[in-house]
Amino acid sequence: MALHIHNPTFSNTHQLRSSLTSVSASPTSSYLFSRYSPTKHPRFFCKSNNQDDYLIDAPVSVGDGFSFSGGKYSDQPSSSDEWLKKGKWVKAHRVGGSGLDAKDPIFGLTMGASSQASKDVFRWFSIESGNVDSPPVILIHGFPSQSYSYRKALPVLSKNYRAIAFDWLGFGFSDKPQAGYGFNYTLDDFVSSLESFIDEVTTREVSLVVQGYFSTTVVKYARKRPEKIKNLILLNPPLTPEHAKLPSTLSVFSNFLLGEIFSQDPLRASDKPLTSCGPYKMKEDAAMVYRRPYLTSGSSGFALNAISRAMKKELKGSAEEMRKSLMDKNWKIPTTVCWGQRDRWLSYEGVEDFCKSSGHKLVELPMAGHHVQEDCGEELGGIISRIISKNALF
Repeated sequence: MALHIHNPTFSNTHQLRSSLTSVSASPTSSYLFSRYSPTKHPRFFCKSNNQDDYLIDAPVSVGDGFSFSGGKYSDQPSSSDEWLKKGKWVKAHRVGGSGLDAKDPIFGLTMGASSQASKDVFRWFSIESGNVDSPPVILIHGFPSQSYSYRKALPVLSKNYRAIAFDWLGFGFSDKPQAGYGFNYTLDDFVSSLESFIDEVTTREVSLVVQGYFSTTVVKYARKRPEKIKNLILLNPPLTPEHAKLPSTLSVFSNFLLGEIFSQDPLRASDKPLTSCGPYKMKEDAAMVYRRPYLTSGSSGFALNAISRAMKKELKGSAEEMRKSLMDKNWKIPTTVCWGQRDRWLSYEGVEDFCKSSGHKLVELPMAGHHVQEDCGEELGGIISRIISKNALF
């Protein structure tokens, strides 16, 4: 698999090809970064094997529908079982609240065990690759997604870094307490829980990669703990005022009754958000990993409903706060924006101007959608590695 880089500053189109089998510093990567600037940014043309991985230009309706079965599910070995075997549970962030059992907000019935908070500390599903002594890179998924979205970037990064991906509380295979019983899914809750997780897994400076709407959480954490951050890489974050509104595909989960129903349907809660925001349709095996939490417990749907409500309420203010932080002249954290230009949720309009005015680097990925790491994971792993190795030289 090759990475094609177009530098628009040349009078004639000039393409470089660099193998992703090695992500160490090389003349090629040095050549690339000598031209890295806010006004002269490279464009990465991601080449995925569409026959094996995705159907390019899948219609917006992919993943639509309504079915409580959510597709195939059985007790036989599956790709989600293999993913679980690779990971581990990290205990981080103390449980708050009164310690009472969570109850259904409508009928007042006691919820199942999966919707209850842990007794003391939350459990996060985490997957790690690379040498424990290598510089740490933490990969943070967006809303809604899982650490699984970084499955193709992890092996690439592990060659030179300790790469860690995790599921946010409420997502994937991490704990999913009912809102109001130990965790409320607000911006501040996510910031403080992220701080706990990072402090638990490493005492070193970290490079953070975050996708989508959770960028607001990570930027707020970075402003709080700048001494902890070595690099910050944002994948399709909400950078403009027009971005500060959840798309209907996500905001529907915040609606009264309808949101509670749709958040329990794997096709609406998983397939639709992951495929309607970009140009690709996932294979069934990959889609089943994302569906599994919704198929095995109602706690995933309850958490999705709570997260959507909180984010819909807070997104405008948190996105504006993030923009101000990134525009602040005192912002010293090396920051790069990677933008999948086939994002069907967030428009590219205004992104380049923002990066120019703020002085942050911009990497364009013309063939990727909103979930960049899902659409071209291997290429993204190489891009992240080159960004970090470049910044380490200064």
